[in-house]
Amino acid sequence: MTRKHFFRYNQNSIGTFPPIDTSNTGEVAASRAAPTHHMKFRSLTLAAALVALAVATLPAAPEPPATGPMPVSEIRPGMVGIGQTVFHGTHLSEFKAHILGVLSDVVGPRRDLILARLEGGPLADTGVIAGMSGSPVYVNGRLIGAVSYSLGTFSKEPIAGITPIAEMTASADYSTRRPVSAAAAALRLPLTRAGVARALREAFVTWERPFADDPTDVAAGGVGRLLGMSGGQIGAMLRPIATPLVMGGFDPSTTSLLRDSLRGGGFIPVAAGGAGPAPAGVANRPLRPGDSIGVNLISGDLQLGAVGTVTAIDGTHVYAFGHPLYNLGPTDFPMLRAYVYAILPSLYSSMKLAATTDVIGTLQQDRATAISGTLGPGPTLIPIHVTLKSERAPERTFNFQVVRDQVFTPLMTYVSIVNTLGSYERQYGAATFEVKGTATLKGQGAIHFEDLFTGDQPSVGAASYIVGPLTFLLKNEYEPVEIQGLNIAITSTEEPRTATLERVWLDAARARPGSTVPLKVLLRTYRGDEIIRTVPITVPTYATGRLSVIVSAGARLAQVEQRQAGSQPHTVVQMIRELNNAPKNNRLYIQLVSPEAGAVVNGERMQALPPSVMDVLQADRSTGSFAPLSTATIGEWEISTDYAVSGSRVLSLNVGED
Repeated sequence: MTRKHFFRYNQNSIGTFPPIDTSNTGEVAASRAAPTHHMKFRSLTLAAALVALAVATLPAAPEPPATGPMPVSEIRPGMVGIGQTVFHGTHLSEFKAHILGVLSDVVGPRRDLILARLEGGPLADTGVIAGMSGSPVYVNGRLIGAVSYSLGTFSKEPIAGITPIAEMTASADYSTRRPVSAAAAALRLPLTRAGVARALREAFVTWERPFADDPTDVAAGGVGRLLGMSGGQIGAMLRPIATPLVMGGFDPSTTSLLRDSLRGGGFIPVAAGGAGPAPAGVANRPLRPGDSIGVNLISGDLQLGAVGTVTAIDGTHVYAFGHPLYNLGPTDFPMLRAYVYAILPSLYSSMKLAATTDVIGTLQQDRATAISGTLGPGPTLIPIHVTLKSERAPERTFNFQVVRDQVFTPLMTYVSIVNTLGSYERQYGAATFEVKGTATLKGQGAIHFEDLFTGDQPSVGAASYIVGPLTFLLKNEYEPVEIQGLNIAITSTEEPRTATLERVWLDAARARPGSTVPLKVLLRTYRGDEIIRTVPITVPTYATGRLSVIVSAGARLAQVEQRQAGSQPHTVVQMIRELNNAPKNNRLYIQLVSPEAGAVVNGERMQALPPSVMDVLQADRSTGSFAPLSTATIGEWEISTDYAVSGSRVLSLNVGED
């Protein structure tokens, strides 16, 4: 057997042997019949040599193939990866990722981004698609990361940035919790449409920034010029792929508010049907890398949530997106399956038209390089029950659930209530909304709502009245507040139920300590009708001298109290008490005021303090919890009306013995 024949066997004839030469069979037979000792020795020597030659020429045993994720250090230009995503329904489709190199941000966060040109499916016509964020890419069967960045809007070139999987998994620390803070995106009172739009923009787009701030910050390993740009220039252009924000059940006005606030900031609002059950055969199927996934902020009769793609699953841990959703850090949002109805090509930004379906777990981390969560039951949400009563239509009820979050709970509650009122009641022109209800707090009582709003856009006032206390409590720095539920009833009328305080008077200008003096109040309604109310004013037995009787509408009194307060509440209990006692629009407030000094100490109002006590409090202001009051309120009354009242009046009352 020659060496050449042996390699051919070894390489091409596994399990067979070379043919035996039988052309000289007689000699062979004779030799076998009469073997000699010398021939036996030669045969053994030849056999040994052949065995040694065979062993020497066998190739070395191959090393076992590498398994597990592929680190960035092994990525080379020219590699071809296989990606997975959903273009329709729940079917996983493959696409190619031609690796162009690795971009490294050498300034700031010092992150890496694998640059690739995508190919396959509809990508040649659509470019990188909004909703692909998180689509896993494999090279030689090993996961390298998630498709997560693109060249932005108005680009059909399928150039994408891939977040390395190591950076995605490193960012998910499930043990951390987000501290309470006065977030920049919080609603600021008084609420206006412009203020809500600003808060929405701040809440949704603070993370939307390029991979690198400047081309000089990028080390473009192996990336040559592309589209007429250097690797550094491309790195400064790459931004997180836009995320479809699925909206269901919203009226055109609210849709416009959301679209105008969020477009261009990393989110593409997309109208869709409400969330529903997953199609048959999908609900019980295990979640897979490449599947579409949703994160909802509002569920129930309204739906608002983002859609992206699953990158990897490690036991019950899920990693997705490859960039932040809202960049909130620790979160407690529901994760849902998503169903893709179609791909919508667009020069602005192609997108997946999708809807969320069944809850499959909880999103627990929202970080710069990934979102991650745990499969299983979803988080507890805040139930909102709204009853809408109208003189022209039957009673309607609506049920929503919003996420628990210091930023998104107030925002989503506001959006839900404004949308409900706008969908079924007039948004422009004179109207009146009467609001009653309760926000239940775990272990801390409740916030009670009862007020009236009128004018050309009363829906904004009504929603602000409900959302304001929630914002105030969730931003507090003293202790966590857990809202268990919100139950609201709103009665609407299509007329401006307003009244003006026109006149107040006393039957006598003098009174004795301990006596009762009738106070009369004249209100004139928007129709010109007069309403006269009488309130008995009882003078305290210790009062003397010249007192003031102040009659104010709720809005006017709130302004005065805000100027005089000087000190904020110092406990959640004080906050709840102030919220429940806040002046209301449908009330007239009457105060009997003496010129005696007082103070607000540690959030508690102390009236008519002796001069010696005031001296001690003024001398010790080290705690910063002391605010002096120039007057003391020694009596308070209120008149409830069916109107939003405006105006104020002041009378003098002399108190003394006859």
